[in-house]
Amino acid sequence: SNPQTWKQMESLVREGHVVELRRRLCSRMTFGTAGLRAEMSAGFACINDLTVIQSTQGMYKYLAKYVPDLKTRGLVVGFDTRAQTSSGCTSERLARLTAAVMLCKDVPVYLFSTYVPTPFVPYAVMKYGAAAGVMITASHNRKEDNGYKVYWHNGAQISSPHDKEILRCIEESSEPWPGSWNEDLVESSRLRRDPLEDVCRSYMEELNTICFHRELNTMSPLKFVHSSFHGVGHNYVQRAFQQFGFPPPIPVPEQKDPDPDFSTVSCPNPEEGESVLELSLRLAEREEARIVVATDPDADRLAVAEQNDNCGWKVFTGNELAALLGWWMLFNWKEAHPDPADTERVYMLATTVSSKILKAFARIEGFHFEETLPGFKWIGNRIHELTKTGKEVIFSFEESIGFLCGNMVLDKDGVSTAAVVAEMAAYLHTKNLSMNQQLINIYEIYGYHISRTSYVICNDPPTIHRIFSRLRNSGGSGVYPESCGDYCITHIRDVTTGYDSSQPDKKCVLPLSRNSQMVTFTFQNGIVATLRTSGTEPKIKYYTEFCAAPGERDISSLEEELRKVTAALVEEFLEPEKNNLLHRSV
Repeated sequence: SNPQTWKQMESLVREGHVVELRRRLCSRMTFGTAGLRAEMSAGFACINDLTVIQSTQGMYKYLAKYVPDLKTRGLVVGFDTRAQTSSGCTSERLARLTAAVMLCKDVPVYLFSTYVPTPFVPYAVMKYGAAAGVMITASHNRKEDNGYKVYWHNGAQISSPHDKEILRCIEESSEPWPGSWNEDLVESSRLRRDPLEDVCRSYMEELNTICFHRELNTMSPLKFVHSSFHGVGHNYVQRAFQQFGFPPPIPVPEQKDPDPDFSTVSCPNPEEGESVLELSLRLAEREEARIVVATDPDADRLAVAEQNDNCGWKVFTGNELAALLGWWMLFNWKEAHPDPADTERVYMLATTVSSKILKAFARIEGFHFEETLPGFKWIGNRIHELTKTGKEVIFSFEESIGFLCGNMVLDKDGVSTAAVVAEMAAYLHTKNLSMNQQLINIYEIYGYHISRTSYVICNDPPTIHRIFSRLRNSGGSGVYPESCGDYCITHIRDVTTGYDSSQPDKKCVLPLSRNSQMVTFTFQNGIVATLRTSGTEPKIKYYTEFCAAPGERDISSLEEELRKVTAALVEEFLEPEKNNLLHRSV
């Protein structure tokens, strides 16, 4: 057992902390939008040696039942750079325990010998035809957290019903097996392979499928800065740039090596924008680099900033970057497929809380656009389905800076996206355009799509429940609000209950998602707003967007309208003061 988590429990019992003991012992982690995620600490509701062993034993039971050739296919296991001294928890140790559970049951394990980007795990699952994959990571969460992300043999994250079934198997196999604690098996077992070199080489070669202008890249005068946010990204982004014909980007020295304390940033989430990109932007100014790319700690998401001519910085939102990347992937697809009939099999995907800019592209350019529930697992599974029927998904995204160019993995990928962004910037540079100027060009052609995304923090689940219950019954039982501030609401979609007022049968087209809250309002003025709970953190997120028609130019009034609707939404529907909600601090 682990003496450190054992001590934590002993002292809680000794000091009589009943409420804390109940919180840690009376509930289990469940699969959210990105697998199991919780703080590293003692107790069944937390991530620790025991809960990772239990989760893997449950995985084994489930896989043994449903994958007859499990013992030839094996399991892929990867990990990030997280660690915590007080609980003795490190991502690497948890990965070794995950491997031990499978090895003691004679299941082959492809365990990476060092930390890797999250997308390497689904990539390896598909490359080796493995039965499943596990990545130990909490991505961009606070430093106290860790997580257990599960991929199915199609290379996408597990979704329903697998997640529920695995949880049931976990509950049925909570007593650790004798061999489960034996992490030395990783060294001694003949069934353990290290896929690192093989996967890295193969992944880098396959990047050629989304590199369109290698010659141009080799001659580009542009300079780039990369921050890996104290996580896994450094080596891999360096190699990806070189694969694309660029010199490696200039690394932010203070942030290039793993640091589980994330000591130079207030929070390890590059999505927070300028405040957490401070070191990158200052280095870029000194080096006269026009563009900054930042991967989050597990390198599956990407933030991008570009220097304006007037010396300030433009930090792109996820939605703005998606407009650029969607345009870029389509532009290059059309170059390679001059026959318009080919466009018929092209798809782009986005989650339902993301900008509808791709929908505008699809309408004008004649390809297909589909939306999914929030969480890249829905996108990954949909790509798998579409690919089976001969369709080609050339770009997918979620607004929280998660992008996938092409389809070489079925999950978001910050490493490949960083190289694609560099190539797009280099190409635009030859046309005397910045990325921001090109974004404006895109809006002029396809219509301005202005969006706002933010969140409030709520650490009290009953309060969250009360907020959404009030929304569903604001005009009496089961009657939703008809207005918000001075703005009239024309349609309401509630994915938690499956209600959609705009459908003839009043039923939601998207699948039901009962274990999270999500309500979308369409206003008479065309603004669409969504309130939802985060699947990985104690946040209520809100999203608003205005989609203008192509050619509509009076943007300042649209932005003002959007600002007012967003403020009314937060004030009236979330009531931050009354509910003690914390506003975003960065």
